[in-house]
Amino acid sequence: MRIVFIGTNMISLNTTRSLIEDGHEVIIIELNKDRIEQLSDELDCGFIHGDGTVPDTLQEVGPKQTDVLFCLTSNDKDNIIGGLVGRSLGFKKTIVKVEDFTYEHICTELGLEDVIVPTRTISRYLIDLIMKRETSELKNVIKNKARFFTFVAGEEEKDKTAAELKLPKDARIICFYRQDEFNLADPESKLKEGDEVVILTHSHSLDALQKRWHPVTESD
Repeated sequence: MRIVFIGTNMISLNTTRSLIEDGHEVIIIELNKDRIEQLSDELDCGFIHGDGTVPDTLQEVGPKQTDVLFCLTSNDKDNIIGGLVGRSLGFKKTIVKVEDFTYEHICTELGLEDVIVPTRTISRYLIDLIMKRETSELKNVIKNKARFFTFVAGEEEKDKTAAELKLPKDARIICFYRQDEFNLADPESKLKEGDEVVILTHSHSLDALQKRWHPVTESD
């Protein structure tokens, strides 16, 4: 795979090292030239000196040939802009990190599906540890062809039940978030506009779900 990172923080560098060990091609976009010179001695990957939120810079890495764009700078707004620009340029997948969890819902409304909120993830994990709850890594739960898909309910889904959405036969709404409150779903669960809906589905239904809730525009 070909992976591009915007930013050189601990998360991006540790992930880069693991990806290189697994034989993947990695390119890092960094605004600080001295930082690039320092890292080039220890990392066997490509570097581009520039601003990762600028279209011309992202074009240099070849969006159509890249599998994943990670936006992991220390600035939430830069990460969101980088994700939006990357999506518009045709990157297959963009993953955005935000430290301020209030941006998470905004990212979802903007169509940025893959959002990382490190502080929230760590907090939930620590609470599970002190409460001695059983925790499982996502990779141990979502196996084989199982996949998650999320979307934000709009006017069309307003006041409809989960059953009335007529999903593919191998797709189910398992939960939804309403104003950040977690709710388990059943066929009679009625959605409201703005609900963040989580679907568990077979991978071969992802394209149909994507076209229905995240259609690609001409600019994409």
